[in-house]
Amino acid sequence: MNDFRKLSRRAQRKAIDGIINNAPSRPQLGDRPVGRRPMLASNLRTNTRRIDNFKRSEGYHAAPRSRSNVGAAPAPTVPVTAQDDASMLRMTLPTGKGLGRRHKEKGKGKRRHPFRRWALRGTLAMLAIVVILGGLLFTKGYFKLHKVFKGGGNAAALQADVAPSLLKGEGDGRINILLLGKGGQGHEAPDLTDTILVASIDPVNKTASLLSIPRDLWVAAPGAGSSKINAVYANAKYRALNSNPKDTAGADKAGINAAEQTVSKVLGVPIHYYGMVDFKAFQQAVDTVGGIDINVPASAAVTDYMYNEETHRNYYLNVAAGNQHFDGLRALMFVRTRHTSTRGDFDRTERQRLFIAALSEKILSAGTYTNPVKISQLMSAFGDHVALDMSISDAVRLMNIGKGIGASKIESIDLANPASPLVTTGMVNGQSIVRPVAGVGVYDAIQAFVRGKLRDGYLAKENANVTVLNGTALPGLATTKAAELKSYGYNVGTVADAPTHEYKKTVIVDLTNGKDKYTKNYLEKRFNVSATKKLPDASIQAGTANFVIILGQDTQ
Repeated sequence: MNDFRKLSRRAQRKAIDGIINNAPSRPQLGDRPVGRRPMLASNLRTNTRRIDNFKRSEGYHAAPRSRSNVGAAPAPTVPVTAQDDASMLRMTLPTGKGLGRRHKEKGKGKRRHPFRRWALRGTLAMLAIVVILGGLLFTKGYFKLHKVFKGGGNAAALQADVAPSLLKGEGDGRINILLLGKGGQGHEAPDLTDTILVASIDPVNKTASLLSIPRDLWVAAPGAGSSKINAVYANAKYRALNSNPKDTAGADKAGINAAEQTVSKVLGVPIHYYGMVDFKAFQQAVDTVGGIDINVPASAAVTDYMYNEETHRNYYLNVAAGNQHFDGLRALMFVRTRHTSTRGDFDRTERQRLFIAALSEKILSAGTYTNPVKISQLMSAFGDHVALDMSISDAVRLMNIGKGIGASKIESIDLANPASPLVTTGMVNGQSIVRPVAGVGVYDAIQAFVRGKLRDGYLAKENANVTVLNGTALPGLATTKAAELKSYGYNVGTVADAPTHEYKKTVIVDLTNGKDKYTKNYLEKRFNVSATKKLPDASIQAGTANFVIILGQDTQ
């Protein structure tokens, strides 16, 4: 007892819960001492009221009584040795001082060092900070992603094993993305889409094509009369804004819809998605991936003095043939200039296809798409400067497909190929334009060419041999229909007359027993008839054909 009286000055301090240590009531055996004054077990009574109904500090505590034990006989007094008493007090004292220190000095006890406790608290605090920051970064990345990937588009061919019934027709077995490039804010005519490309991806055979449309192509836009194709988006957008100035999102969508419909009409292929990119996003994307290296062909070499709207200074562009490195600014000027000594805007579209292919390969390289910092930087660069009407899941699926498509598997398609041009220059209302060789608004030759280049992936994989027979009295019907099927990518073999010319309805015979299900699906939809498995005339020699089509009078 004398030893504990020496602690009287410290014992008279307030406890951490604000209760004075020298409270008149005494706690019972096993309860936590209130305050810092230690009590020996010999002075504790078991029949006193509990007063420790406060939040307890960590350490040893007696088990609380259950409600069912109220009024029960008091628990028997447990003998407590001086060592046990000291150990109990050492664990319950907030600072671990007092009696515990005496035992440690005698080698009979061991207390937790304060540094370990603070280290634990520091670790927990750091963990909380990491969790909070991680949540903030995730939220930031989430909103960035949803600014870019707006959803809305749909391509059945993105599915790993698409059901034939989901494919609307030949060409739907590809993924066609309309890429539009505009100047954006701070540029003269910010909504003119001077870059118009279609990126067409064959997910089945892992190939892709980039097709450019000249920005000066004269077209008739839906409900808006005629104009150059680069003004279709802007005109439709401004008409919508004039109708409802507050609906900027709706106006932008109206512009996109008009551009998609116009491009689909010119090329004769469906558009599944669109991507809108302005100059700033393009430049920052190139810088983010560390620039682009291109082996520039002689046809794409260019020298030009250009005005930079960002810096308000002139820029000297000098790109020679051979290996060249491009940072963001040089790349932007390279794809924008059209002041060349040969084909003008046609050469510019060639440079755009060349660069888009190189940039796509760099973004899909292991050093970029597996680097979360690079991906985050790309999303920051894109922000309000890029819009895609595909979901994030579609984008991930497309990225996985793109990883298997190398630069050697990307074909560049030019409508103005000097060997066989499909478009040429002309004049309309005193302004220079580009038009089809066949005439303004005549796209038949363009569509046949494009369909042949953008062959349906499932047709290409099955490559079923198709025989076309004329079952009518109309001369040349089989030849005409065979040419049409070829333009859609069918592998047409024999073209001839049927044994008789009395077929009123077209007959499709599937000799593969359902093996070439995609070809069967497309033919059934094209001719609006269900395929059979047996030839209607035993005199027909099918040979190596997988499908036999006997044209009836309903095809005229």
